[in-house]
Amino acid sequence: MLQQIIRAVSVWAIPAFLVVVPLYGILRKVKVYESFVEGAKEGFQVGVRIIPYLVAILVAVGMLRAAGAIDSLARLLDPVLAFIGLPAEVLPLALMRPLSGSGSMGLVTELVKTHGADSFIARLAATAYGSTETTFYVLAVYFGAVAVKRARHAVLAGLTADFVSILAALFVCRLVFG
Repeated sequence: MLQQIIRAVSVWAIPAFLVVVPLYGILRKVKVYESFVEGAKEGFQVGVRIIPYLVAILVAVGMLRAAGAIDSLARLLDPVLAFIGLPAEVLPLALMRPLSGSGSMGLVTELVKTHGADSFIARLAATAYGSTETTFYVLAVYFGAVAVKRARHAVLAGLTADFVSILAALFVCRLVFG
């Protein structure tokens, strides 16, 4: 029954959002289209401002991957993974996700190809991907764009949220998919 509820919510969530938000704006007498266009203009300006930070984080992620740092850390943490029941195949995703969205998407794609779309590992990887954030990307790009200099607490909060999200994804996937 839980799976049926999850399926129903996942099918209707985005269409409902696309209908409810504009209707809410109309009811509040907001010029919805004009507000959307103004937000799009601001988004473009932010995009131009964050390009240098984006290039910096992508170069750093590329260096970590090329040096094999992600794989080395995965081997080091293997005993802890066995204890909590996290498949070792998913650890590179958990380590890559705070650094790079595209890099972690590549890892999810590879896990789905290797283990099959309906495997526990693929479902866990997809759930973990969707429930975590590219923490360092957000810090580098968005904090850099608005000139935040001290991000120490944000790093700790973001990485803690990523860690808890991986554990929650593992718990939910074990509950729903066995």
